[in-house]
Formats: sequence, C-alpha cells, structure tokens
Amino acid sequence: MLFTQEHEELRRTVRNFVEKEINPYVDEWEKNPPFPAHELFKKLGNLGLLGISKPVEYGGMGLDYTYSIVASEEFGGIRCGGVPMAIGVQTDMATPALARFGSDELRREFLAPAIAGDMVASIAVSEPHAGSDVANIKTTARKDGDDYVINGTKMWITNSTQNDFFCLLANTGDGPRHMNKSLIVVPKKAPGISVSEPLNKLGMRSSDTAQVFFDDVRVPQRYCIGQEGMGFMMQMMQFQEERLFAAANSLRGMDLAISETIDYCRTRQVFDMPLIDNQVVHFRLAELKSEVELLRALIYQASEEYVNGKDVLQKASIAKLKAGRLAREVYDSCLQYWGGQGFMWDSMVARGYRDCRLGSIGGGADEIMLGIICKTMDILPGKKKK
Repeated sequence: MLFTQEHEELRRTVRNFVEKEINPYVDEWEKNPPFPAHELFKKLGNLGLLGISKPVEYGGMGLDYTYSIVASEEFGGIRCGGVPMAIGVQTDMATPALARFGSDELRREFLAPAIAGDMVASIAVSEPHAGSDVANIKTTARKDGDDYVINGTKMWITNSTQNDFFCLLANTGDGPRHMNKSLIVVPKKAPGISVSEPLNKLGMRSSDTAQVFFDDVRVPQRYCIGQEGMGFMMQMMQFQEERLFAAANSLRGMDLAISETIDYCRTRQVFDMPLIDNQVVHFRLAELKSEVELLRALIYQASEEYVNGKDVLQKASIAKLKAGRLAREVYDSCLQYWGGQGFMWDSMVARGYRDCRLGSIGGGADEIMLGIICKTMDILPGKKKK
C-alpha cells in the first residue's frame, strides 16, 4: 500500500491526538473506569476522526478505507486496549451499515451526530448464548402498527453505559435464520431499555461493557437500516471492516511492546551482562518483529484490495486470526523478559497481556476465522462451494 502525503498527515494528526489527549489519562481511566466517552468522542469528532471513510454529506471526510486503517494503526498507540476498542465500535462496528444502507433521514438523525462526536454508539449483536454464532440470536422485533416492539437481551455491549443509541440486530421474521434478521437503530432513551452494572472484565478495563435488556421497547419501523430481513448480510459486511480495524489496531501496541522491551533489556543486568546480549533474547525479539511486519504487510494488502472492490473475506479473516494469536505471543514473550516487573498489574506489558486476549474472542473467535478460511479454501466438510 503506497501512502500519500494525505495518509501521513492523518497519521500525524492521530498520533499527536493520542499522545496529548489520551495517553496522559489512560492510567486514571484504567483505575477508575470508564473513560469519558462523550468528552473524548467530541474531541475526535471535531478533528473529523470519527468519520474518516463516511459520506461528506453527513460530516465525514469521504476518504477510502486505507485512511481508516492508518488511523486504526495509530490508535493502537493508546496505552490500553479499552479506549481504541470503544473508538472502533463507534467508527467500524455500529455505523458502517448505517452509512452504507440507512435512509437519508436515519443518517441525518444518527450518523451525522455520531460522526460529529455528539452521540456515542454501540453495536448490539452478541447475546448470552450467541456470541460468534450470530445467526442464533433470540432478540425479536415484532411489528405493531408503524412500530417495532423489541424484546431480548444483549451481552458484552461496549459503550452501553454511556451511549446514545444501539445498532441492534434482531429477528424480524420467521424465515430462514440468515434471512429473517434486521439491523435497527434503537435510541438509548427509548422506554423499556435497562443496562446492567458494568461487567468485571479481565482486560479492557477503561471501557464500559454491560448487558442490555429490551423489554417491549418500541421504535418506529423507519429506524430499520436498509431492507428488512437483510440484517445478517449487512452485519457480515460490517465484520469485514471490523476485523481489518481490529487487526490494524493491534500493530502499534505490539511495536511499542517490542521496542520498550528492547530498551529495558539493554539496561537490565543479568549475570554481569545486559539481558539483550543473550542470543535467546535478541533472536526472539527479532522473530517477533518479523512476525509483526508480516502481519502489517497482509493488512495493508487486504486494505488496498478492499478499497479496489476485491473480495477480502479470506485475507481479513487471516489478519484477524493472526493478530489475536500474535498479540498473545508478543506480550507473553515480552513480559517474560521484564521478569517480576512485567508481572506487576500496572506495567505496560501486563496490561497488554490482559487486553489482547479479547482479540481471539471478540468480532468472531479464532475458530470462526478458521472456519471461514477453510470455506474460502473449499475444504470445510459439508459446506463446499457448488
């Protein structure tokens, strides 16, 4: 992927914002979550960073998705996983279908304020019994006059204690489970919505995640995004951007873990020599750097092909799979070289170790990615291409 001057200017803008407006506060947000989403998102919105690839008529920059990948990579320099995850929910999970398929009225009402940072969005797909198995969701949206009446529960919903609306996937019919679902915008203020206490997570501590209950929640049918019954297809399309975003977002954090581990190993003396001088240490760090650069090349290639209209299902799935697994490998290896310091709760590598574990679960577990890759290779039993 050949970066233009505009790509590099965007990279500098995001990197400067991260260093000045986010990283100085991350430790406090980790200790006393959640981070102030409305305040931070408004600052991001003022710079246009919540609508990089969104239509200009609704406040976006109208740039191609390679620019979003550049921003995602730089958001990976945030010194925790929770904040960039929440940003990614706003930009690449809750709003892509709205931007692509929503009516003009719906986009003016919800997309424009989300891009401006005046509204915080959540994607409401997962349920207690249906995480990666999206087709198995039970939440229903029953028609009643001109409204939908929504009943069900959603689980592990990011931004849900601070958000203004949900992009919710619900069953709107009784047909085949891949054709009976719709994406619906549901305002948080709608009567019948209740939110649990924030969930106590292993990592991503600075973001707010909760269970959300919908009890006879009534919204106009005009809040349906695009054509009714096409929600599953739209969600699968959203997953492509989500997975590329997540993979790109992992890169800079791994870069920082490796570089800061190198600095530490240069100063740490073990048996009268710098730890970095042990071949097993510097060879391992070289291996990790090589793996990160290979992943970066794959992400850039997939992003370039995506903006040129090619099918990147396989490459996006490989990138998502590799990012989750490689992050665990990088942080685990780096933590080992920090020794006791690495085992301390507030150390950078310990935080990365905790936060990165979600990468192989959220947005489609590793096993789902492997199944998709097998399907694209035509080796998945019982699901061969015809």
